[in-house]
Amino acid sequence: MHNFTIKANYVNIPERSIYPAIVIIQDGIITSVEKTDDTVAGYILPGFIDAHVHIESSMLVPSAFAKTAVVHGTVATVSDPHEIANVCGIPGVQYMIDDSKKVPFKFFFGAPSCVPATGFETAGATIDSKGIEELLNNPDIWYLAEMMNFPGVLYADKEVMAKIAAAKKAGKPVDGHAPGLRDDDALKYAAAGITTDHECFAIEEAQDKLLAGMKIIIREGSAARNFEELVPLFKTHPEKLMFCSDDKHPDELVLSHINALVKRAIAAGYDTFDVLRAACINPVLHYGLPVGTLKKGDAADFILVDNLTDLNVNATYINGQKVAEHGTSLIEAVPVNPINNFHAEHKQPENFVIPCNVDNPDIRVIQALDGQLITNLLITKGKVENDRLVSDTENDILKMVVINRYTPDTDVATAFIKNFGLKHGALASTVGHDCHNIIAVGVEDESICKAVNALIDCKGGISVVNGNNIKCMPLPIAGLMSDKDGASVALEYSELDKEAKALGSKLRAPYMTLSFMALLVIPSLKLSDKGLFDGSKFEFTSTVVG
Repeated sequence: MHNFTIKANYVNIPERSIYPAIVIIQDGIITSVEKTDDTVAGYILPGFIDAHVHIESSMLVPSAFAKTAVVHGTVATVSDPHEIANVCGIPGVQYMIDDSKKVPFKFFFGAPSCVPATGFETAGATIDSKGIEELLNNPDIWYLAEMMNFPGVLYADKEVMAKIAAAKKAGKPVDGHAPGLRDDDALKYAAAGITTDHECFAIEEAQDKLLAGMKIIIREGSAARNFEELVPLFKTHPEKLMFCSDDKHPDELVLSHINALVKRAIAAGYDTFDVLRAACINPVLHYGLPVGTLKKGDAADFILVDNLTDLNVNATYINGQKVAEHGTSLIEAVPVNPINNFHAEHKQPENFVIPCNVDNPDIRVIQALDGQLITNLLITKGKVENDRLVSDTENDILKMVVINRYTPDTDVATAFIKNFGLKHGALASTVGHDCHNIIAVGVEDESICKAVNALIDCKGGISVVNGNNIKCMPLPIAGLMSDKDGASVALEYSELDKEAKALGSKLRAPYMTLSFMALLVIPSLKLSDKGLFDGSKFEFTSTVVG
């Protein structure tokens, strides 16, 4: 068993003190913490917790995610398996739970509340209130995951309220997702039983939600980055804050995780104990997690760091087992079995044509915003050639498409998007939140078709097309995750990311940005497999105005 002693500077977060101590671990439990007059080096503190993450967005299965994350001092995650649930339903959720149990890491999964997220798109599965109740009765399910259908909460939709009631009955918290919700609407949303929100993109919005009694999870992921806007909340509400990545692509996960947010917040001058409380303690208290917080009698879940400025992680322990040391993971890779739901068939270039017999038409365009999940709705002039609307690279207006992956021989939904910057070629992905249909952006119909067909051939992944050069990274687990290790996936993803930027994209993470352009529950304009969707009005609209 894991019996040993550690001498280090003990970081007592609740008491806001640091002192040399001898910590004794027996059978994976901290059995003693005693102050000492001995000279000690380094610091011992609780491990970091990602308070809201979709493991699938790392393109790694849970066991591979854990192997990568422990290097950065992460010991646990509050994980919403919403992505795989939209593809494979409840069996997909169970797949994540089963894989997570193969490694020494603490995953806490939620019951995905919105599968599908809306009725305006095609998902691979549906989880109704009865399915939610079934999941919440599972001891491996810890909470009701983000309630994205905030209009359904505000207008007391019967199914939505039944799901929330099931969580209350099970005594499990309800996570929120309500970008832009303010004032009385925020109060009404929280009053329904919503306890957190990770979607705030303005500090005033966060303050309204805090006033309503919600806790704010400060997000800094590969696409949405709200840290700089929200970190000043540590001055006023440190007890109500947590950190999360939400969606973290593999190339960034190998570099850092929650440790980077802790380091940034401390470097910005915020109180060290407040910051560590948000990263290590608040998630445990809010969700009732069996994760050690460095007290006598707790599970020995902790990290050793060189100092509290650089926060270099020298070792990570979970249940007293050393799982990482000096940048090397000690978690062994485990076998991965695929699960999927993919039935799309090959397309032809003519499937992507947008007929238009209007000269100089006004068109609605999705404006992607780097570092944000929200988009703007632009009205601009469309480019017409041979009675067809086409990409306009001079003004960075490119064609975007979404294709139902679950049903053979369906129509292609089309729209136009700004800020991808491609001068030629195309990108495509089956990581398309939330239903994970095929999503692509490109200049020429031929290139878009090649990128899409490459994904159909491998039944899911990401692809890039530059002329006749086609590169594809298969994601055999639900078209979302690889069966490889984190380092390999990060390298492969980085190569495709580099190719995308070589086509002209100036976005920091073009594939991650693309993946959210079908996320209808976040305004203003998005595209589903059923058509162009106005998220502000919650209804379909047309590309051509009028």
